[in-house]
Amino acid sequence: MVARVIPVEPFDLVIFGGTGDLARRKILPGLFRRFLSGQMPEDSRIIGAARSDIDSAGYRVMIKEAIAEFGGEEKSETKAIAKFLDRLEYVPVDARGEGGWSELAALVRSDVIRAFYFSVGPGLFGDLAERLHSYKIADRDSRIVVEKPFGRDLASAQELNETLAEHFKEDQIYRIDHYLGKETVQNLMAVRFGNVLFEPLWNNHYVDHIQITVAETVDVGGRGAYYDKSGAMRDMVQNHLMQLLCLIAMEPPSQFGADAVRDEKLKVIRALEPVEPHHIVRGQYEAGEDSKSYREHAENPRSFTESFIAMKCHISNWRWAGVPFYMRTGKAMSERVSEITVVFKDLGHSIFEEDDKRHRNILSIRLQPNEGMDLQVTIKEPGPGGMRLIDVPLDMTFAEALGDEAEDVPDAYERLIMDVIRGNQTLFMRGDEVEAAWKWTDPIIQGWEARNDVPKTYEPGSSGPEDAMLLIHRDGRKWREIKG
Repeated sequence: MVARVIPVEPFDLVIFGGTGDLARRKILPGLFRRFLSGQMPEDSRIIGAARSDIDSAGYRVMIKEAIAEFGGEEKSETKAIAKFLDRLEYVPVDARGEGGWSELAALVRSDVIRAFYFSVGPGLFGDLAERLHSYKIADRDSRIVVEKPFGRDLASAQELNETLAEHFKEDQIYRIDHYLGKETVQNLMAVRFGNVLFEPLWNNHYVDHIQITVAETVDVGGRGAYYDKSGAMRDMVQNHLMQLLCLIAMEPPSQFGADAVRDEKLKVIRALEPVEPHHIVRGQYEAGEDSKSYREHAENPRSFTESFIAMKCHISNWRWAGVPFYMRTGKAMSERVSEITVVFKDLGHSIFEEDDKRHRNILSIRLQPNEGMDLQVTIKEPGPGGMRLIDVPLDMTFAEALGDEAEDVPDAYERLIMDVIRGNQTLFMRGDEVEAAWKWTDPIIQGWEARNDVPKTYEPGSSGPEDAMLLIHRDGRKWREIKG
């Protein structure tokens, strides 16, 4: 079975920060894969814009090297690469000055879709928006894509939203969170709302608790100075984990449309209860046998910034009253894995009296690696000797289930950029979502700063601090053991 390709209209995509790391690692190689799949019309163009003083020919060489370094199997498609590079242009631009803007204005066409990717720090968003407006490069139909961080607290997020709103309407702004572009994240909505099997059980009558884990084996490395001003709460919980929580917990939207989905996500954020201090565990990795400590990476020997956080949350609404949501994320962990686990309640009564083991149905949704889902069910152990029960997974790994079609599943950035061109905001964060998330997050951060909380240490390559285990164990539960 061949994946159905949905074409888009011709476009000009301008990437500010077009020579940067994100553009070279993710954006341009991803666009090349969409080009190979036939999703890029013949007269579409990609225009890099940055401070680097190179010309279009030099830019094409740079991107050819980026595809060779960061592309997958498709990097061997030399003829296709040459055709793709023909779509690329480059203009040196001074984001805070006037240099290059007249040239960019002359290059960008007015009779195609115009999208502008702000692959730069948020401090430049206002400058770029102002110049796109004053040079009449963008109009009411144009779209802008902005990367996180969307502020570092509520006040800065509001200021950022106000800055963008000076020249762009909310329906033109695409706040990108690559987690929402993952195939499994969208399948989460399909499983919930497309199957009669799950939605009737998706509530506090049948669900015991839910776990959300995003673990990374890498440490902060060369990002230590940046990360030390952020920490796991700002870097991961406020955006990525919050979005996963919303998708797992939201009410069925009236339709699968941008505002309908985002309205329901917003309700979840607003229903989150404040988190008690004893329901939060912060951690910081120590030095390993062959690795530096977090404080060494941050070059801050007295840093109290967390590289790990675990927390227990509750949602105050009819569906989820009494159901705990356990979230954890960290650097320098034992496995690289992102997973959502829905643990269903015990049977009200078991007829198998000789079996004293607890058997539960568990739905796990794997975001990485090996995207897929499995549902743990209880069956009889094969063979004679009575009714002995065992738990087995009904496994659906996308690569195995979809065969050749899975090979053409776009990665998160590919999918989301194509959604920008289509004008589909469903998988992008709305401004009020961002502000609501910070409104919930800020008091948590302010609380531990006021208490001068010191993160618990943990060994690199472990599952985090011991206190994170106690957080869930004292409720009579345990973290799901995850293997990448």
